Amino acid sequence: MLQKKWLFAGALLVACLGKAAAQSEMKMQANELALDASSEKRALQVFLKSVQTQIVSAADAMPAVKYGFVPSEGEFKGVRSFGQQVKHLAATNHILAAAALGEAVPAGAGDEMGPENVRTKEEIIEYLNGSFAHLGKAIEAIGEKNVAVKASPISPLTAKETTRLALTVEAMIHAFNHYGQVVEYLRMNGVVPPASRP
Repeated sequence: MLQKKWLFAGALLVACLGKAAAQSEMKMQANELALDASSEKRALQVFLKSVQTQIVSAADAMPAVKYGFVPSEGEFKGVRSFGQQVKHLAATNHILAAAALGEAVPAGAGDEMGPENVRTKEEIIEYLNGSFAHLGKAIEAIGEKNVAVKASPISPLTAKETTRLALTVEAMIHAFNHYGQVVEYLRMNGVVPPASRP
């Protein structure tokens, strides 16, 4: 009888140690999968610089007189002009950066159209550069616990799913979507996008 108790106790101990080892292994794997904020920031800063360089150079390549250009051949009824595309992209950068930083939406950006008083090519490019600087601040805040994050009304993410990292990535995805449209507008006007030049 005593031998059975010791056998049972030994089996129980082995089972517990096995479970503890398995849990320890799972924790180690989870830690390996955890994001390293500084590595994520560095990678996003590289992407941001690339996105900004390509988009700002494309916006600058379009002659000022063509900022009102809207395609007319094909199914383009109701689309934004070139200048409106760039301003919308910048407004969205500001909106998502503000949410990532726990800030209020900047004045004039809330409708995703940008401020009404930003009209000329020079003003639009300045607004665009400011939006990328704002997004850079949001990226720099990744990993900071003392900076609140807000859900954004323009993001498909729920409040529970919203993270600073997700909002900054969303802004860059959105920016490249509009970069594709900007490139089409440039080419329709006989302008080769700077990123495509030899």
